[in-house]
Formats: sequence, C-alpha cells, structure tokens
Amino acid sequence: MESNLIGYLDRKTWIHQLSGAAKLICFLLLSVIGMISYDTRFLIGLALFSVFLFASAGIRYRDIAFVLKFIIFFSILNLVAVYLFAPEYGVEIYGTRHVIFEGIGRHTLTQEQVFYELNLLIKYFVTIPPGLIFLFTTNPSELASSINRIGISYKIAYAVALALRYIPDIQEDFRTIAKAQQARGVELSKKAPLRKRVAGNVAIAIPLIFSSLERIDHISAAMELRRFGKHKQRTWLKAKPIQGKDLLAIAVVCLIVALGLFLMVLNGGRFYNPFR
Repeated sequence: MESNLIGYLDRKTWIHQLSGAAKLICFLLLSVIGMISYDTRFLIGLALFSVFLFASAGIRYRDIAFVLKFIIFFSILNLVAVYLFAPEYGVEIYGTRHVIFEGIGRHTLTQEQVFYELNLLIKYFVTIPPGLIFLFTTNPSELASSINRIGISYKIAYAVALALRYIPDIQEDFRTIAKAQQARGVELSKKAPLRKRVAGNVAIAIPLIFSSLERIDHISAAMELRRFGKHKQRTWLKAKPIQGKDLLAIAVVCLIVALGLFLMVLNGGRFYNPFR
C-alpha cells in the first residue's frame, strides 16, 4: 500500500479510529452541503476544514500522487469547458455584468463568470479531500458493515466492499503486465513518444480485462460454494459499534450543515452575491 496503490491505508490516526458508519455519514453530509451551497465564505471555511481533516488522516502525497494528477487534470478541464460552453452563466446567476475584457464573439470574460468559476474551484477542495479520506481510511469490510447498518442490503454492501478491495489488485495487475511488456521490448516510459505510450497502454488493457474476468469468476464460484446470499442477515468481522467519538464527529458535521442551510436562508438562495 506504500507504492501509490489506491485503497485502504492502515494508520493510527483519530480518523482511522472512527467507525465506518460515522465516516460514511460525515462524508455524505459534507459532500451534499458542499455541492449544494455556493456561498463563497462558507465554501472557503469548508475547504479549510476538509484540508485539515486530510492532513489529520496521515495521507502523504506519494500515497495519492497517481490519482491526484488525474483529479487536477480533469478539474482544470472542467473549468475551461464551463467557460467555453457557458461564458455568460455567471452573469445569469448574479444578475449583473462587469466586463474584464472583451473576447472573441460571446466569449467575453466577466467578473461574475470568474467569481462563479472560483466557487467551482473551491468546491473541488471541499468535496475531493473527504472522498479521499473516506477511501484511504476505511477498511472495506468495515465499510460493508456500515452500509448494511444504515439499511442497505448486505449483498449490495458486500459488492461495494469487493469493488474497493479490487482497486489495488487491478493496479498491481496493470504494473505486472506493464513490466512484462517492457521486458519484451515495449517502451512505456517517458522516453517513448506519446503515441507509442498510448498504444502500449491499450495493449495492456486486453490482458488486464481477461485477468479481471478470470478473478471475478473465481470470486463468484467461491461465494456460491459458501452459499452467499442464502440468509437475510449476516454478521461482520470488522464491524465497529457507534461510540462517543463517532457521535461527536457526526454532531460537528451536522452543525456545519446547519450553518450552510442557515446561510442559504439568509442569502435567499444557494448563491452568495457580492455584486449587489
């Protein structure tokens, strides 16, 4: 798990010690209020809180370097796409128009559009850290028990746990196949042209798919042999009871959500408008 594999990291932090159910509830609440609210003041505070939680979880840069590069790339791509396809959306939201400079055609840059996209950028700092925290600090088996505890079928919960367990396995298989391809003379490093690297990675996908299907078949056969799904309920090895620290964490997040809802009422909507 120390080699950029995406998955559970067993570390001794107070976030790791929380039950899976508490982390699931907190993650969902923070994500929902972060996506709904467009109050910049609230979002900045929530982003700082998310970064604090991320630092407290003991997650290092090298643990998330692989996924972080993809997140940054697609976040920037999304911000650019918003401006290209809806350059006047900020004007529609805030009801005023302060031009920074005249662009080509309808692509005029306004203060309202910049402010709207700034809110989108802050939202990434609000929603991404809790997601990574939840993924890296929650044992998949404990997560399954938590999902089952909130009323979802244990079959669905077990499927989610298997998917999370499978992510590091897929990455490890990808690396193994990549090394085998390189041993045969296929250049996949940065020294090779981009076109060759893309073609080489596509070639890796085929054996990766077949190995994944074979593993799925083995898991399905093992579950059938153990008569998985026969009973309506099941016990969990990694289940954690809700404790005082879990209730405290949920209470703090509920207060944050209540503050976000109060600001929506105060603003008369989801958007904070500094252009009035």
